[in-house]
Amino acid sequence: MANQTSVQSDDGVHCAFFYGTLMIPDVFYSVCYGGKDVPEAIKNLHKFQPAILHGYCRRRVRYADYPGMIADKDHSVFGAFVTGLTRANIERLDFFEGGQYERRNVTVNLLDKVGDLKGEGNVEGEEKKAMTYVFLAHGDLEESEWDLEEFRSEKLRHWTRAGYIFDQCDPDDPAKVAEV
Repeated sequence: MANQTSVQSDDGVHCAFFYGTLMIPDVFYSVCYGGKDVPEAIKNLHKFQPAILHGYCRRRVRYADYPGMIADKDHSVFGAFVTGLTRANIERLDFFEGGQYERRNVTVNLLDKVGDLKGEGNVEGEEKKAMTYVFLAHGDLEESEWDLEEFRSEKLRHWTRAGYIFDQCDPDDPAKVAEV
């Protein structure tokens, strides 16, 4: 019998830090799996945990429902640390984010306790490596913070409708990938 070798797959081992629409599992599932209603087995592949990223700030993108995040040593961004991403998930996320963003590797802190909207009362825990999407067009950002609860109440139902997620995406302009 011939000796067979196999290549170890890295599917399901990638982690990400999401700080906007993708913090909401239904939006994540719509992007990565084509709809918010996924089987329980798919939901069990991914774990969403509150986390914080220091050295960045999140702002509203002008004329958009979603935020952009840029480096800023004086700020921190609350978000979700999500595990279990596959290469296929990352390809869809790159396409979804588009050329306005660059995928970068960062270190986040998981939150053992989530404080108020200003982060007061947060209790930081374990550090984790993750990828995230950093906004490149700084001039398109407003001065105001993006509001997750406003998005949930006013925009979420549109973002989880079948086919909506990719309506405005340019297939020839995925997110850039930072040099390591």
